[in-house]
Amino acid sequence: MIVKYRYIADDIQKKILQNEFKVGSMIPPESKLQEMYQVSRHTIRQAIGLLVEKGYLRAEKGVGTFVLKPQLNGPKDTKTIGVITTYLSDYIFPQIIEGIEETLRANGYSLLLGATKNDPIQEELCISSMLKQGVEGLLIEPTSSNLFNQNIAYYSKIKEKNIPVLFINAYYDLLDIPYISIDDVHAGEMTTNYLIDNNHVNIALVTKMDDIQGKLRLKGYIKAHEKNNLSFTMDNIVQFDTNNQKDVIQLFVKQLACRNNRPTAVVCYNDDVASYLIQQLEKNNLNVPTDISLISHDNSFLAKIYQLNSVIHPQKDLGIEAAKKIIETLEKNKVLETKLYPPKLKIRKSVLKHTDN
Repeated sequence: MIVKYRYIADDIQKKILQNEFKVGSMIPPESKLQEMYQVSRHTIRQAIGLLVEKGYLRAEKGVGTFVLKPQLNGPKDTKTIGVITTYLSDYIFPQIIEGIEETLRANGYSLLLGATKNDPIQEELCISSMLKQGVEGLLIEPTSSNLFNQNIAYYSKIKEKNIPVLFINAYYDLLDIPYISIDDVHAGEMTTNYLIDNNHVNIALVTKMDDIQGKLRLKGYIKAHEKNNLSFTMDNIVQFDTNNQKDVIQLFVKQLACRNNRPTAVVCYNDDVASYLIQQLEKNNLNVPTDISLISHDNSFLAKIYQLNSVIHPQKDLGIEAAKKIIETLEKNKVLETKLYPPKLKIRKSVLKHTDN
């Protein structure tokens, strides 16, 4: 619940600063906020309590909660780090954010949170808002990182202001900004090699191409084939983006069902893709791993549910390390440097050794 109430508090704070909630007026009642954010009353009260503590709101029992002038907050006793991720409340993101938050709080920093839903326009709004609010540093998960980024000018402004920036999970190849992530090329090569070691030679890859992780994992897939003197066909490389993921997977499965030379295994971009692929395969009377083996990335809760072999994402450890790096830069003038986590594979039950019938 920590991540949810802080996200709600940050969103309400943004609305106050942007004058959507006007000074002197009441914010919507708790029941309305519950409906807006789809959370419990307890979570709403935690968010309101945080904003009361920070001086943005004043609660009057039996009346309502009023918006105060931002300047009534008094002097800042903590520095603020802006954190922008693509998503907040699902998959691996809560653990990453929890690691960041715990580390910042332990070192006397507060966190200002934003999410882009992998939309460059939302990224622009998040960056602009955080710069206006005077953040001391930024931890950013790039949005659509494999595409040209329309927000390059904003990153130039950040550099002009000498605000340290560290990318998490990905990077923009046009920008010379350090990042912290898993080694995605090695991860793509490792997953493909694991299938090859289990006698699979006809291997498909389902990967996301508007994020750079997808391209890097494709690079690893190609490297594994080349090192093992195996060829692959373009029919086995399935590409999707943020907006068409489910449609592409559905079409791929329909094609699989009628292919003569069907792949015996699939490398999936992540566990979310793998779980949806399993659902679609079952609808077409194909089962994992008896009919087709799957291997994936991130080792999320979905990997446990679907018993996926999956590359372990450092999640909370990555968040802790990212926060430490930005703090060291601010307090010790330490130069930010890129860090890649070597991939490790969690073995479960989604891959069978292939045998020719």
